[in-house]
Amino acid sequence: MIRVENIVKRFGSLEVLHGVTMSVERGEIVSIVGASGAGKTTLLQIIGTLMDADAGSVTIDGVSPKGLSDAKLSEFRNKHIGFVFQFHHLLPEFTALENVMIPAFIAGRSRKDAEAAAKALLDDLGLAERLSHKPSQLSGGMRQRAALLRTFLSTKEVMLLDEPFSALDMITKNQMHEWYSATMERHRLSTLLITHDIEEALLLSERILILENTDEGKDTNLIKEVKVLQSRPRNREFIFTKEFSELKQELWQAVLPQ
Repeated sequence: MIRVENIVKRFGSLEVLHGVTMSVERGEIVSIVGASGAGKTTLLQIIGTLMDADAGSVTIDGVSPKGLSDAKLSEFRNKHIGFVFQFHHLLPEFTALENVMIPAFIAGRSRKDAEAAAKALLDDLGLAERLSHKPSQLSGGMRQRAALLRTFLSTKEVMLLDEPFSALDMITKNQMHEWYSATMERHRLSTLLITHDIEEALLLSERILILENTDEGKDTNLIKEVKVLQSRPRNREFIFTKEFSELKQELWQAVLPQ
């Protein structure tokens, strides 16, 4: 579904990404972890057509966005790619229900259909009593839940998530992990998740890729891939297993400076 080949990205004399090659298969969840400054968000923005690479290629469902006009690129992005960032980006003048419905309107769905789908999703995440509340009347966790639901309602094939759970409290984050894992199993979207949370990556992903800061002596700063064989969806019991502990140790050893 997503193919990335030999991506290079420089900011002035600083090379942030060097020779990065990776893929995300249809319905797969892949996480990228690494220290700050390793280029995780830069890579996500290149894949999402929000930034150009200096070299290399990206294809999504067999289509290369490179060379498309601004109008065609915007159309491609709106049709194929959903984004969730650290900040919720809800529109302050609209209610939680209206914010979640917006992508369905853009996709041409009827108001009746969009409202029914949005209400079902909001109810699923405990926001049924908050439908008429505007973002300023919601807690931080509630706003981020609404932002995730808004992206799910857009029914796109590719999801790009940049630390979407990082601002949530521990209890809400755990609830979101279980809901997200179960929801992704139903929808089978191709998902790239950027996170600093190794436990989160292990709970949600089938593969975890590790980026480190560029080193001129290496062919790439994508240094390791770890596969998580435990079937999805996973619940919190997984964190108490031997497999989880061993994978967590392997990831920490790769991430921490030698």
